[in-house]
Amino acid sequence: MNAHSPKPKPKPSRAPTDKRERILEAAIRVFAQGGFYATRVSDIAREAGVADGTIYLYFENKDDVLISIFQDRIGKLIEVLREVAARDEPVDKRVRRIIELQLGLLEGRRDLAEVITVNLRQSSKLLKQYGAPLFTEYLELIASVIAEGQKSGVFRKDVSPRVAARALWGGLDGLALTWALGGNSDDAARDGALHKAAQQWGELFLDGLRGGMDHA
Repeated sequence: MNAHSPKPKPKPSRAPTDKRERILEAAIRVFAQGGFYATRVSDIAREAGVADGTIYLYFENKDDVLISIFQDRIGKLIEVLREVAARDEPVDKRVRRIIELQLGLLEGRRDLAEVITVNLRQSSKLLKQYGAPLFTEYLELIASVIAEGQKSGVFRKDVSPRVAARALWGGLDGLALTWALGGNSDDAARDGALHKAAQQWGELFLDGLRGGMDHA
């Protein structure tokens, strides 16, 4: 190589990923504070500490930012749920773990909870187009665990696994929504409030799946 040839500049492999994540985290805070429709791309850029144009290097528009928050966060949750569903351990323990995982994604993150449970609902088009595939996969994973419990005689067999999976999600979504909208109330702000509610809901749900089997 010629002594006077310029040395190639090193390309930091993590920089793009880090900046994209910074933008997503900023968007979560801004969406939670002002709502999805009231938020401008410039608001996200200012919160992230980047130029407005930088947002468009990673996302097509504001809708794409919201979609990415949902897909990234729920996608990571589903990856872990796949592993939990395949574990060789009692099905009731796996159901409890699924509950903890879903609400654990939001525990201590009121802003993220609000974006996922509230802001995404503001656009039925976004929810149907981008949320449906992930939501379907999530429900099928839960249903497979419930079906396994029915096959082994742990859970009652007169309940559709898919109906039970929807019931589980509905209860957890309701808990997350109430917690996210709780503002600064003592109950909502208390550390572990969501976790405690999840434990109670888990026992109610499992008792319903067992029916009278444990008390026959």
